[in-house]
Amino acid sequence: MPITAPQPGTVTTAIPARLDRLPWSRWHWTIVIGLGTVWILDGLEVTVVGNIASRLSEPGSGLPISSGQVTGLAAALYVAGACSGALFWGRLTDRYGRKKLFMITLAVYLGATALTAVSFQPWWFFLFRFLTGFGIGGEYAAINSAIDELIPAYYRGRVDLVINGSFWVGAVGGSLLSILALNTGILAKDVGWRLTFALGVVLGLVILLVRRHVPESPRWLLIHGREQEAEQVVSAIERQVVEEKGEPLPRPLGEITIHQRQSIGFLTIARTVFSRYRKRAVLGFALFIGQAFLYNAITFGFGAILTKFYDIPADHTGYYFAVIAVGNFLGPLLLGKLFDTVGRRVMISSTYLLSGLLLFGTAWLFGRGSLDAGTLTACWCAVLFFASAGASSAYLTVSEVFPMETRAMSIAFFYAMGTAAGGVSGPLLFADLTGTGKVGDTVLAFQIGAALMCVAGLVAALLAVRAERRSLEDIAQPLTAVTGGAASASATP
Repeated sequence: MPITAPQPGTVTTAIPARLDRLPWSRWHWTIVIGLGTVWILDGLEVTVVGNIASRLSEPGSGLPISSGQVTGLAAALYVAGACSGALFWGRLTDRYGRKKLFMITLAVYLGATALTAVSFQPWWFFLFRFLTGFGIGGEYAAINSAIDELIPAYYRGRVDLVINGSFWVGAVGGSLLSILALNTGILAKDVGWRLTFALGVVLGLVILLVRRHVPESPRWLLIHGREQEAEQVVSAIERQVVEEKGEPLPRPLGEITIHQRQSIGFLTIARTVFSRYRKRAVLGFALFIGQAFLYNAITFGFGAILTKFYDIPADHTGYYFAVIAVGNFLGPLLLGKLFDTVGRRVMISSTYLLSGLLLFGTAWLFGRGSLDAGTLTACWCAVLFFASAGASSAYLTVSEVFPMETRAMSIAFFYAMGTAAGGVSGPLLFADLTGTGKVGDTVLAFQIGAALMCVAGLVAALLAVRAERRSLEDIAQPLTAVTGGAASASATP
């Protein structure tokens, strides 16, 4: 008997409310590990490449390439790959499902990373740096969509922030790993840098094995005419949670009626984001541009600042970067819960404004000559403690304030925009300012990043959506919704 595709209809369901009323469980930890830990790989990858640039350019590295080509052309190609990958895979994620795409994008990332490790000519290295970025760009859209749709509303903010902030755990590992890879007393010049890429592949394969057990988003299944599959997924999750907790689940609050559709046109998505939700689009732009320029004001030129102004040896800057990366991760980790309790508007605006003001203060102290390498690093840590929580909340914002059908594409668009601003115009601007060796130029770089962060904070104070502990369907009603919306998940599980 031939298998026929499910036909869309109109259904009334409590599936979103059933997911949002679940208490935290081992099943949710599986989601976090299977989907969220890929950012650790991204942080490790980006940091390692920047730190091993000098080794790759040395005779005997096995690759005839200059340090400038690694940090310049290869980095630009990685950024271009991430931007184009986000847009390409983001559209497919909304159309074909979260699970299918987060398996494919991780496979692309792993394959490209493995082939980078065996580079024998610059063109090969450049090609697979682009494809690595192409895969990781798709990960941002597919993963953030799936996480938001599977994690209960009560925990969504803190989980999103910690997962996006885990990039910096990888950055710490990348900094320390690059120190090992650069030690020719342990690893040969043409071996160490290859093993760092190979390690990323091994870690990614472990994540891939865990990810096989992550289900498709029931919300996506429901909207695309596959309500029976959605019911099976949610029922299985509920059984696991009940068995673990040993008590019945609370009654779900609210139902939603959906007129199912197998696909949503691109023009419909664009009109929804930029016309119906114009203010939220402005908010997304402001948040991504602000954090992109602040991070480039600090992290892009941190090595040059330390070596030129404080005579720190180039092979020791990795230790300072590891300290900065720890500060970056602690921000989302320690502040994340407040985004669910104090609220999105207060926390987003305050983290942006505080980081901007602190960077203004750092610029003033740096200009006066009041800082040494250690105290400047401490100032950077304080700035990035708040900035990292703010930057992570930018991803949270664009993933929860637009309708279900546009979610992955919205994440992809704003991620691509922010990445392009940070990875193209940011380095061009800040490389010129921090590379002159003049105190005034570096102060100006800090001030530009600080000003844009403060502007974004003011925009958030006016436009940020009060999304804490609310169902995604309450925050932005699905385009396919016929009437009503899921009840707000405001009660403590």
